[in-house]
Amino acid sequence: MLPVPLPVEILPAQLLPVAAPWFDLAGLAVFAASGALAAAKRGQTFVTLVFFGLITGVGGGTVRDLLIGAPVFWVHDARAASVCLSMALLIWVTPERWWKGEALGWFDAVGLAAYAVYGAAKALGYGVPPVPAALMGVMTACVGGIIRDVLAGEPSILMRPELYVTAAALASASYVGLVLLGMPLSWAAVIAASAGFTLRAAAIRFHLALPAYGGGANRTRCVEQGEQRCLTPLISLISKRW
Repeated sequence: MLPVPLPVEILPAQLLPVAAPWFDLAGLAVFAASGALAAAKRGQTFVTLVFFGLITGVGGGTVRDLLIGAPVFWVHDARAASVCLSMALLIWVTPERWWKGEALGWFDAVGLAAYAVYGAAKALGYGVPPVPAALMGVMTACVGGIIRDVLAGEPSILMRPELYVTAAALASASYVGLVLLGMPLSWAAVIAASAGFTLRAAAIRFHLALPAYGGGANRTRCVEQGEQRCLTPLISLISKRW
């Protein structure tokens, strides 16, 4: 079976609208801030804050670029490392009370959706087929956070039931699907990023989560502990009734 041809307007030089680099830097700043905060909350030094900020900010994009054969973006663009350093410095000099609550989680949701779309678009631009391109979007949005959690000794986002990776997958898959349907790149990017952000925002606001293996017992435990509202598949409910 022959691969689905990509629209002719997708070229390495035209991945997203003109404002895309600025969204890319904004997402980088958000993820770098989350990495620096992870180190700050453990009372680490400024050097550790910078390292955590850098590895979190560029981790996903680095893996993506290596896999699709593109030049690693932050090696050739000094703005990326500068943004990570600036965010680490900002976290270092500002009061801890500024970063409490869910504010960073909302910013992270914006960065997650934007990065997922940007990663998928860049993969398409380098000739990656649709399904792997969508996965590249997920990796762009999530790998940095995974590395951050592993280094900080936190449970990885992959091991949590919350809708995080799923939101990135929705954004990247939506973008690829809309582009294949012939939608203009700008509209496809806006719609896909909005879908991913909406799902992540709902997960933050209502504590939504996917069902885990052994769904019945896990769902009961989640409700009793008040941590997550597990989404039980409809087929499971039907099978229990019959």
